[in-house]
Amino acid sequence: MVERYGHWVIRWRYAVLLLTLVLAGLASLGFPLKFDADYRVFFSEDNPQLVAFDENQNTYIKDDTVLFVLAPEDGKVFTRRNLAAVQWLTEEAWQITYSIRVSSVTNFQHSYAEGDDIIVGDLIKDAKGLSDAEITHAREIALAEPLLRNGLISPAAHATGILVSIQLPGKRLDREPLEVVESVQALREKFQAKYPHITTHLTGSIIYNDAYREASQHDYETLIPLMFLITVVVLWLLLGSFFSVFSSVLVIVFSTFMAMGLTGLAGIPFTAATNGAPIIILTLAVADSVHILMTFRLALADRGKREAIVESLRINFQPVFLTSLTTIVGFLGLNFSEIPPLRDLGNIVAMGVAVAFVLSIAFLPALISLLPASPRPATAGSVRAMDRLGEFVVRRYRPLTWTMVALALAVVAFVPRNEVNDMFQEYFDETIDFRVATDFTAENLTGLQRIDYSLKSGEPGGISEPDFLQTVEAFADWYRAQPEVLQVISITDIIKRLNRNAHGDDPAFYHLPARRDLAAQYLLLYELSLPYGLDLNHRLNVDKSATRVTVVLKTLSDNDVLALEGRAQGWLADNAPASLRVHGTGISIMFANISYRNARSLLLGSIVALLSISVVLMIALRSVRFGLISLIPSLIPIAMAYGIWGMFVGRINLMLSGIALITLGIVVDNAVHFLSKYLRARREQGLDAPAAVRYAFNNVGLALWITSVVLIAGFLAMTFSPFYINANMGAMTAITIGLALITDFFLLPPLLMRWDRGPAGA
Repeated sequence: MVERYGHWVIRWRYAVLLLTLVLAGLASLGFPLKFDADYRVFFSEDNPQLVAFDENQNTYIKDDTVLFVLAPEDGKVFTRRNLAAVQWLTEEAWQITYSIRVSSVTNFQHSYAEGDDIIVGDLIKDAKGLSDAEITHAREIALAEPLLRNGLISPAAHATGILVSIQLPGKRLDREPLEVVESVQALREKFQAKYPHITTHLTGSIIYNDAYREASQHDYETLIPLMFLITVVVLWLLLGSFFSVFSSVLVIVFSTFMAMGLTGLAGIPFTAATNGAPIIILTLAVADSVHILMTFRLALADRGKREAIVESLRINFQPVFLTSLTTIVGFLGLNFSEIPPLRDLGNIVAMGVAVAFVLSIAFLPALISLLPASPRPATAGSVRAMDRLGEFVVRRYRPLTWTMVALALAVVAFVPRNEVNDMFQEYFDETIDFRVATDFTAENLTGLQRIDYSLKSGEPGGISEPDFLQTVEAFADWYRAQPEVLQVISITDIIKRLNRNAHGDDPAFYHLPARRDLAAQYLLLYELSLPYGLDLNHRLNVDKSATRVTVVLKTLSDNDVLALEGRAQGWLADNAPASLRVHGTGISIMFANISYRNARSLLLGSIVALLSISVVLMIALRSVRFGLISLIPSLIPIAMAYGIWGMFVGRINLMLSGIALITLGIVVDNAVHFLSKYLRARREQGLDAPAAVRYAFNNVGLALWITSVVLIAGFLAMTFSPFYINANMGAMTAITIGLALITDFFLLPPLLMRWDRGPAGA
């Protein structure tokens, strides 16, 4: 049947080539691809932490942020010159696209007593006209103010921040964030030109989102061309034939192009996490064409070109189909992930692998039938090397078995050192401005990780109830005592200050009022005195039945964030009424929880994929025993890769949780190709196990070496990505494929010789 198909492809080769071009043209309708840089893409719509976050955002001001971090070269924020710069930037920041609020030390709404009145106004009104005494006084106020210290002013007053709240209209989310970034960058350049003595950094959620776009742009402009170049060079060095390399490259290009077009047509958005899909497809597409080309060139030694093409298809059709199917099953297993971009990555790569298979068994044979082909393979020396390797393995199969088992056990012993843990603010390397700015901010000003609590009183105006305020104050004080916390922002600090103001700024009255009506009056007076854009909507809901407490953290891992929030839940359970026992929300909480949810879901996906692949192999190889044997050299490299990761890294991030799924279908490929040649020798040629192993090394050993080198090179190219999730995935996948090649050469053959001692042809 395959022979008839091979003759059909050659007969209709021009039609096949034309159809390929037509399909590529249709796929181009999916361009340009839509890119989504919002961090929210990592969460499903029904994700409980996202739902809670959205509820919090809808209760108070729904905003994103940009934080200007300013560090004067003299290390002193409180000078006339530097305060004037802060004041100028504060005023100009109101012009940033979609800005709704600007907060800084200069426009901080300070309140104080003046006779029987309470005065509310900017802490710094005219920076240039301040006296030394006024500057010193303002500095003392800022450093003593809980709402500023470790937030918008550093404890040493050597760095300060200007926080801009952004409210996107939400009508063009593919464009609106970029408009904000462009506006912010323009203002930053203007500020730096006007005040070159002040170093400026940009961070915040808007800048964080833009970092995804920046990292993706880097990957497109650098990694894809790099991978393409690596592939061409490696293929040329290993195949040694221009037309073989040319044919493979066309399959790679068409596979990647058509898969990306199908992605666009399917409406799948591109994200930083799916940005590696073209590189993965480009890498995987090499394997099928290499196997077909290697067998084709070997067959040319005693056949004509057309017969060699048909023979190559006859030998490779089943293993190429099986390897493509197992790879597709593995990547489709990512649909069990809690993270939508990982599901998208699996679907995109699965489409690419399917396209690569079709092109390899249709377009490639049609193409090489028209191209010149050398009657003798240029890799004869390499084939002889594989023959020698096969002979070595056959002679030493007993010690090789025990050596490989011992090595595997020793490495796998380090797997428990891994822990599911992450730090979302460190997803990017130092080539991305956001990472540099975030590190500087964490070291010099404030934290970027926050936990918000929406504490409900249960009735309109209930936030003024003394018992409620006392509980909120106690909760804030408990958090301030935790070593992981930099700052706690609470409405109680404002009310205490107002109570002090109402008593002539007497420090003895810096406490919460004992009466509800007093607290309500203080807040009303304060709100009426606030200028436009600086109201309390970010702290209080509309009917004043709830207030938001914000906890600013030091740089913590996901596990540390969850541990801290767990302690907070314990405090609330012991000290607060049931109505106040709410879970924290925020980006930090969302990312901290998603890592565990994702790991659990991918474990189920891995089990389903493994069972599916096992059934496929048992049916295809017509043997339960050989199906199970093929899984041994496929699962061991994955376990060993996690062991090596445990030795040197130990932290499993969002993507690494899915490495088993990503690599399972890939590493099974080599075992399938080796087994298919081995079984062909046993069943069709009547060879015993040692001779069948030699046959497999001679016929497929070099192809396995070539495809593995290309795969390793391709995934290693991903380690140059500034997006650590992709870089780590590339590194660990490359390690897994390298280990798989070793086990396929030095463990699988000995296992076959030990467990397949039956008569030839069985």
